[in-house]
Amino acid sequence: MTPAIDYSTPRRNLVPPRSTERFARPRLLELPRPKGELVHTHDGRELRLRGIEPGDVAALKRQFCRLSPEDIRRRFLHAMCELPEPMAQRLCRIDPEHETAFVLMDETVQPAELRGVGRIYVDDVANSAEFSVLVEHDWARQGLGAMLMQRLVDDCRHRGLSEIWGYVLLENRPMLELCRDLGFVRRLIPEEPGVTQISLQL
Repeated sequence: MTPAIDYSTPRRNLVPPRSTERFARPRLLELPRPKGELVHTHDGRELRLRGIEPGDVAALKRQFCRLSPEDIRRRFLHAMCELPEPMAQRLCRIDPEHETAFVLMDETVQPAELRGVGRIYVDDVANSAEFSVLVEHDWARQGLGAMLMQRLVDDCRHRGLSEIWGYVLLENRPMLELCRDLGFVRRLIPEEPGVTQISLQL
């Protein structure tokens, strides 16, 4: 038996889509590209090199907790038992007119961890910049310190500065050797025993 056709509801005329719509490529959602660039250590581990961000405060504080007392003294030139929240906030919220800070982020773990940081503070009057570089002990001697220093030197040259310099403990032989290889010269500071100032004319 043939089913009855219901004529009470008018049929809509379905117009097929245009050929340009039928054969058009689907629109893909454009995801934001990760900032910075991927770099590799000598032993093949992967890190992302990028500028520091305000959201790095937690990672910076976690890194500080992993540092040995010797690492802390080499970086800050004195002992510190903790990284105060205001100081952590300040270190991550830089003034790009007078500061540059690069971080090396390990994105193979969650949350991503900060393995190294290098920064400069610009002195407009002297047309120079003071630097500091820190790499975690387990990531040392992998070329990361040299990478950070070279980026800082390049940034100073891009700014048109005449000199980059920093204070280094005489016992910090890895940093002194690294800077010597990059062309830095040393100057002893009589009033600061155990500390030397190293500088590079740009």
